[in-house]
Amino acid sequence: LKRCRKKGEVSVTHLKRYSLISRLEAVMGEFSQRGAGLVQPVRSVVPLQKHGGFLGLMPAYLAHEDILCTKMVAFYQREQGSSLPTTQATVLLFDPVSGVVSAVMDGEVITARRTAAVSAISAKLLMPRHAEILCLLGSGHQAVSHYEVFTQAFTFKEVRVWSRSKERAEEFARAAGGPVTVCPSVKEAVEGADVIVTATNASEPLLFGKWVKSGAHVAAVGACRPDWRELDDDLMRDAVVYVDSREGAAAESGDVILSGAEVFAELGEMINGSMPAQRDKTTVFKSLGMGIQDAVSAKLVYDKWKSQQ
Repeated sequence: LKRCRKKGEVSVTHLKRYSLISRLEAVMGEFSQRGAGLVQPVRSVVPLQKHGGFLGLMPAYLAHEDILCTKMVAFYQREQGSSLPTTQATVLLFDPVSGVVSAVMDGEVITARRTAAVSAISAKLLMPRHAEILCLLGSGHQAVSHYEVFTQAFTFKEVRVWSRSKERAEEFARAAGGPVTVCPSVKEAVEGADVIVTATNASEPLLFGKWVKSGAHVAAVGACRPDWRELDDDLMRDAVVYVDSREGAAAESGDVILSGAEVFAELGEMINGSMPAQRDKTTVFKSLGMGIQDAVSAKLVYDKWKSQQ
């Protein structure tokens, strides 16, 4: 068991080398067609009020590929300076014929990689055509993964980072593979930026529309509860809003629910061509994460691991 686990961990950490983006584009497009071959309920969440946390369950079944998977994720609002991660996750891949568990995987790495890949898909379709400045709000696992994916997929002249902890922002910049400017405030970080990634554990808005450049693209991956926010009302109401799932956004996104913003389209609808990509306008992609994204990612890891046995 120890030997298999070590090999599995190696495969998960190399997920970025696989054709993850193309697989995610395909499954997101399929989801937005609402076909019978894909089953994914909205995330079930158990509140842990005594401890300030939540436990989420994200199952999915892709019939045409026979992928059965679920992710269990615990997420907490930590005190600033806490050494504990805000999220911890485990992914289970099943044999759909027997129901036997085929693999248990590190859900943190899968979540970080597939989330950044989906954000990159949104940026490919929605960011300004000559984007030069990338801004990252946050310095945790999601910010690191987004930096890696975005700087590999696109070319930026400048990358900026802001974090509530200046020390963590500086550590992020030192560890990055290229030059990163640490900004002392959100306002200074986002002004003039073409692409903004919000990857924070904020529960109140920290990105304000008056600071965002007209025509910029915002990929918002934090605030996954109906009473949590990263973006203010002005930004949500003035931007063209895209989501991964309409049902998920209506149930879980505080940025959508509390602002009263209208969802223009799902990412999959853009991929399918049934809804346009309004690249010339200010856009927001509100990402909540989906079980189907974990499922195709886990299957890529598992198939790679099996091929090495």
